[in-house]
Amino acid sequence: MLYLAELPEQIGAFHGVGTNGIVMNKKALDAVTRSARTIRHINSYVYSILLHEYLHSLGYIDEAQVRRLVFEISKDNLGADHPATEIAHKGPAIMFPGVGEPTLREHSDNMELITDFDRSTNSYIK
Repeated sequence: MLYLAELPEQIGAFHGVGTNGIVMNKKALDAVTRSARTIRHINSYVYSILLHEYLHSLGYIDEAQVRRLVFEISKDNLGADHPATEIAHKGPAIMFPGVGEPTLREHSDNMELITDFDRSTNSYIK
């Protein structure tokens, strides 16, 4: 399940160990959407963040290991010059200045469920 919530800026998303949910930072996503040059850059950010959290959901807990895996998977599957690979290698601020940097802004505990994010009717899910 995918949720959007207003989280501190330095948190792109998180996966609660033992759950099937990923909570993505709505404020960071909004900032990326406003500052992105192309839809490809937005998609690259979302890909990188969700891949990172998917790996956590598969049991990879060590943050440094997950970051390396996201970079390697992105590079192997999308190429070294792809924006998602660049984000995985250098962080989102390389493409979206200010995104991911700590701030003292308020955040909210309200979460919005993204419906139909992963439909059980897809043929690859049995």
